[in-house]
Amino acid sequence: MFTDSSILAFIEGLGGPEVILILFIVLIFFGGKKLPEFARGAGRAIREFKKATSGVEDEIKRAMEEPPPSRRPAAQPLPPPSDEGKPPVQ
Repeated sequence: MFTDSSILAFIEGLGGPEVILILFIVLIFFGGKKLPEFARGAGRAIREFKKATSGVEDEIKRAMEEPPPSRRPAAQPLPPPSDEGKPPVQ
C-alpha cells in the first residue's frame, strides 16, 4: 500500500533540469498561446488552496484561544403552579 510520503517522494528528486524538461513538455502539449491561460488557472487554484488552508488554520487557532465553556449549575426544579389567575372551582 502506498503512503503519502512514498507517493510524493519523487518531488524531492526534482531539480532544475527536470523542471525545465517538464515545462518544455507542457509547452509542446498546450502550445504558446494556451500556456499563459494554463499558468493563470494554476495560480488561481494555488491561491484558492492557500485561502482555504489559512481559513482552516484561523478556525483552529480561534478554537484553541477560546476559554472552555463554563459549567452551569444543574437546573433547578420549577415551583408548582399557583392557583392565581384561575377561575374559582364550583
